Amino acid sequence: MVLGKVLAERGVLRLDGGFGTLLQARGLQPGESPDDWNVEHPDDVSTIHAAYYAAGSDIVYANTFGANPLKYHGKYDLESVIRAAIQCARKAASSASGDPAARMVAMDVGPTGKLLEPVGDLSFEAAYDAFAAAVRIGADAGADLVAVETMSDMYELKAAVLAAKENCSLPVIATVALGENGKLLTGGSVEAVAAMLEGIGADAIGFNCGLGPDMMLPYLERLAAVSRLPLVVKPNAGMPKVVDGKTVFTVGPEEFAGHVSRLVAAGAVVIGGCCGTTPDHIAAISSIAGASRTMPPRKCTVSCGTDAVDIPLRASGSSGPDGILIIGERINPTGKKKLKAALLEGDVGYVLGEAVSQVEAGAKVLDVNVGVPGIDEVKTLTATVRAVEGVAGVPVQLDSSNPQALELALRRVNGKPLVNSVNGKEESMRAVFPLVQKYGGALVALCLDESGIPTTAEGRVAIAEKMLARGAEYGLTKDDFLVDPLCLAVSAQADAAMVTLESIRRLTAMGVRTVLGVSNVSFGLPDRPELNAAFLTLAGDAGLSAAIYNPLAKRLSRDPAAVAVLEGRDRNCEAWVGRCASMQAAQPGAAAAPAASAAPSGGALFAAIRRGLKQEAAKQAGALLDSGKLPVEVIDGEIVPALEEVGRGFEQGKVYLPQLLMSAEAASGAFDVVKRRLAENAKDGEAADERPPIVIATVKGDIHDIGKNIVRALLENYGFKVIDLGRDVPPETIVEAARVHHAPLVGLSALMTTTVCFMEETIKQLKSAGLPLKTVVGGAVLTADYAEKIGADFYAKDAMCTVRIAEKTYAGL
Repeated sequence: MVLGKVLAERGVLRLDGGFGTLLQARGLQPGESPDDWNVEHPDDVSTIHAAYYAAGSDIVYANTFGANPLKYHGKYDLESVIRAAIQCARKAASSASGDPAARMVAMDVGPTGKLLEPVGDLSFEAAYDAFAAAVRIGADAGADLVAVETMSDMYELKAAVLAAKENCSLPVIATVALGENGKLLTGGSVEAVAAMLEGIGADAIGFNCGLGPDMMLPYLERLAAVSRLPLVVKPNAGMPKVVDGKTVFTVGPEEFAGHVSRLVAAGAVVIGGCCGTTPDHIAAISSIAGASRTMPPRKCTVSCGTDAVDIPLRASGSSGPDGILIIGERINPTGKKKLKAALLEGDVGYVLGEAVSQVEAGAKVLDVNVGVPGIDEVKTLTATVRAVEGVAGVPVQLDSSNPQALELALRRVNGKPLVNSVNGKEESMRAVFPLVQKYGGALVALCLDESGIPTTAEGRVAIAEKMLARGAEYGLTKDDFLVDPLCLAVSAQADAAMVTLESIRRLTAMGVRTVLGVSNVSFGLPDRPELNAAFLTLAGDAGLSAAIYNPLAKRLSRDPAAVAVLEGRDRNCEAWVGRCASMQAAQPGAAAAPAASAAPSGGALFAAIRRGLKQEAAKQAGALLDSGKLPVEVIDGEIVPALEEVGRGFEQGKVYLPQLLMSAEAASGAFDVVKRRLAENAKDGEAADERPPIVIATVKGDIHDIGKNIVRALLENYGFKVIDLGRDVPPETIVEAARVHHAPLVGLSALMTTTVCFMEETIKQLKSAGLPLKTVVGGAVLTADYAEKIGADFYAKDAMCTVRIAEKTYAGL
């Protein structure tokens, strides 16, 4: 099936609605696996599918949402469950009125319920393997397409879509679950999701679950403004509310249809319902006609796990470097002895420090190059990129001439990166273009070929045109390219800078984005930063889009002497060299470095935690203790204030979950150093911290524990002991654990509307036991009102809120 062709024929495709609540109405019990019903109650499953087809659904999702090796723990083998699910949907399609061929079945792929590295402990390839195993079975069983849905982490989303694309030939719909802030759980923005999904070849993209149809509208409008793919919406029937002690969705079919009509007018062409919707909701949207959509202009966009960056197409005559996108160049070992040594020694902390300092100085993308002789570049490039992504919060540029290293890094990077580079050699284009076609990315294209670097602007533009033409054979457009016309050293070729600037002007006039490694121009000359800044200014005047540059360096200069060198008027650079020599003679002490402070800086520990640098935080904590600081001074004066600042940033929406957890990990590294010192002191009679632990659990009947796992990680990194009882935990087990461990706080999690009753029962049993403790509850279906009704002491809307509650609870002990 070609999804675009079907859409062209029908205008709008209608999906089905909610499924779990309809199974519950037929007898599905809390804690029972919905997937097992495909085998045990196939007629019930088929009847629900048939009701949706009768209501007007073109596509139903087979009952396979939780059917992957990491999540399914039912009675049967996975293949039997998935095959039975597809058969149930096929049976319903064959019995539907009208043309049976018009009724399609989607293999439904939901999340694993686990967090991927580095935030969690699930590897990318383990997630990929789980999704691939399920997709292969579903495709072989007769699914018409794959629907990847309810994803809340861009990295897991990438694993699932790649698994679908690489293990079957079916169209792939991919939808994410946004929070009320319009972000994924791990912080991904609408624009970041769109850039990555388009890059890896999803056939249609959009949103499901999480929000009601009215709340989806502004985010769909944002998606429509950046994506040219077919757009999908599958909203809930409003947000869950508690009515007479039960969780319900209050948006009825007619109101739902009114909101969906506005979503279609905004660009949606694949529509359906999620939690709380029924066949009546789908029947209400069955007559909605498609609307014409003005496609957004093509852009050159790269992304990371939290946001996207547009690379500008600037015009000749722009004013200097203002508006040029800065690609930080400092993670490149060329001419950098310390970085080279750090890479060879595996000193990730040094590399991450370079990454963070560049972002703080304004870099919007970070170049990552690990090309050191003797290093395993394939392994090291990917490992370094993943580490940098954990702390930087900006897209990366994969910088390598090794196709194997590029492919693995492209596969594992979280988002859509820049790829540096391809050139006009046939060998290079054959190796790199297919990688970008498969994984997505914006290409840095170097103006050189088998004949070398042309000496004229005409020659360089001709190579650029050749690369653009060859790229088109792989589906790439000029908006996927940043052409680097290359700059040579003016010390060796007097007109080098002018040729490069003329190349930029010509490429810009063609509507092509350009990029330069600026510092090459000053090689072999004194006072290179001044020359580099002047060249960046002139390149900005010519229309340069992006610069691979040191963001900590000066960016604006029109020094007449520097401009004379770059314009070739200072022959052999004699005047420049003489000027620099005279200036140095006049300031003999200027080059002397200031003496390093003998005492370690406490601010360095604060900064390391805020930046999420675990190794550096541990190092600085040790330095402070060695300088005579007491453990309590390090904790109260540095660690806690840093955590508080990051926590406030998270609460204000300025810091996202990955950065929050990385900062907490850094604090944990510092805590470990302090704890060891406290333990040494305890031998001399000083008491160690023996606070009782917090007990947490996902309640009986609920197998979703991703939220609970985030809470555990954050609590532990804030210094709390945690007893994690896991998921699907009976009330009696929770009560006994709280009694045995003397827990002052018990945390309960539930994601499903059908399991919150066990949360209430657990709270009742804890109170009946007369234990001196408080309870905190959280989960997607909970509200503060509901928490109060079931007797909980606290409601936590997110993991950081749980930490604040724990701090208050322990302060009162």
